[in-house]
Amino acid sequence: MLENLTNAYYAQKPDASVSSQRVAFGTSGHRGTALKATFNEQHILAIAQAVADYRAQAGISGPLFLGCDTHALSRPAWQTCLEVLVANQVDVRIAADNQVTATPLVSRAILEANADAESELADGIIITPSHNPPEDGGIKYNTPDGGPADADVTGWIESRANDYLQAGCHGVKTVAQQEAISKAQEYDYIGRYIAQLDQVLDLDAVRNAALTLGADPMGGTALPVWQALAADPGLKLEVVNDTLDPSFAFMPPDHDGRIRMDCSSTAAMANLLDIRDRFDLAFANDPDADRHGIVDEAGLMNPNHFLCVCVDYLLTHRPQWGREVKIGKTLVTSSMMDRVVAAHNRELYEVPVGFKWFVKGLYRGELAFGGEESAGASFLTLDGKAWSTDKDGILLCLLAAEMMAVTGLKPSEYYAQLVARHGNPVYRRIDAPATAEQKASFKKLSADSITAAELAGSAITAVHTTAPGNGAAIGGIKVCTASGWFAARPSGTEDIYKIYAESFDGEAHLQQLLDEAKALLSQVL
Repeated sequence: MLENLTNAYYAQKPDASVSSQRVAFGTSGHRGTALKATFNEQHILAIAQAVADYRAQAGISGPLFLGCDTHALSRPAWQTCLEVLVANQVDVRIAADNQVTATPLVSRAILEANADAESELADGIIITPSHNPPEDGGIKYNTPDGGPADADVTGWIESRANDYLQAGCHGVKTVAQQEAISKAQEYDYIGRYIAQLDQVLDLDAVRNAALTLGADPMGGTALPVWQALAADPGLKLEVVNDTLDPSFAFMPPDHDGRIRMDCSSTAAMANLLDIRDRFDLAFANDPDADRHGIVDEAGLMNPNHFLCVCVDYLLTHRPQWGREVKIGKTLVTSSMMDRVVAAHNRELYEVPVGFKWFVKGLYRGELAFGGEESAGASFLTLDGKAWSTDKDGILLCLLAAEMMAVTGLKPSEYYAQLVARHGNPVYRRIDAPATAEQKASFKKLSADSITAAELAGSAITAVHTTAPGNGAAIGGIKVCTASGWFAARPSGTEDIYKIYAESFDGEAHLQQLLDEAKALLSQVL
């Protein structure tokens, strides 16, 4: 399969008149597979040239940090990207010895380069489809603030790339592969990242506690980082899987039988769960290491639960953070977060789905923490400066170790204490079929669309079609009561819409929320 995949990357030519084969930037860049003519050499030629054009018109003239994960299509796409960037006189920084490079390391490198830069700002590209199946490919662009580009920037790049695609990539500049590699500069991503971890974590507490730690890179870019950390004699850290296999054949199937490197899935995390009794704490990352999965003796932590634990701990153990900094969450992240933040008399910053909404706040030091329901988060350094403005799964795994070292509580035990104080929410996401017309109707929804006064036996307290934190459209709707909520938004790729719901009154109430949500939506879509 992998040979066919690589051959298709070069051989298949996308048809720009077919919408599914055009460049399309979602919440995390352009993704697809060569076998369906949705991620091929011409896509990357067009996107890389569009990024070079964007840099020129935006006045970005510093280095570009180029990262790459372990999917089979990532290395060919990395090579294509490098050839175009060098041809456009871009100063590209790559890891030595064809080393893979994690998303958070690229974000950190951009921020470090720009810390003292006045004019020649740096940016970055990461070749990754995140946790998606082995046959997928992906590419995303990070702006000089270190985080995923916002919709205005990705819209510009997408439009320009499709112009090149429509023209058969006429006008795209390239150089030979060897010339591209010889002109790129090597950068010590891993060494620099590890050397600065003490700016954001209390690793001495972890060393002194002598916790036994297990790290599963799940065949991804976190492997060399965890290997370097395991060489620290003060850390009792074991890398439990050092296999790099682009087929990811070592992975247990996900819940639907497909291979995904999803560290928030109990099915995909079976390998680590089977050996959790060997460690005080274990954790895993997806292939580009922007997500985290936390395992203790109770099993795999629900990502929503762990994010709440992180926020409670950080607001208690980061005395240099100013009282004015906010805590960021997406609209479909657990409302337990709302209660935790309120208990600390801090301000919540609620945004639409997508980590890009946290970037500016983290960059400016206005957001102390930004986290989303899909196990992605980052937070400020000990003295309140930006650490990474993209998701950093490695950082969150190490924070779990710091929390356990300092408090003596396993993450699941810490969450149990939050439940005792704030209540015990139950949360679920389901999919419902939707026609193209129904999906389009989500854009027309307003607070007035919901005329009911009650939801699942409680008074409706708020209806949102824009995010309370930044006023951005959420692409759907969220309906809240004192004891629960639901949110709904259409899928960008499938004929479904997604319903998220949470109740503080138990499973039966949660099911009632979901049933009434579907009934309400059927009336307005």
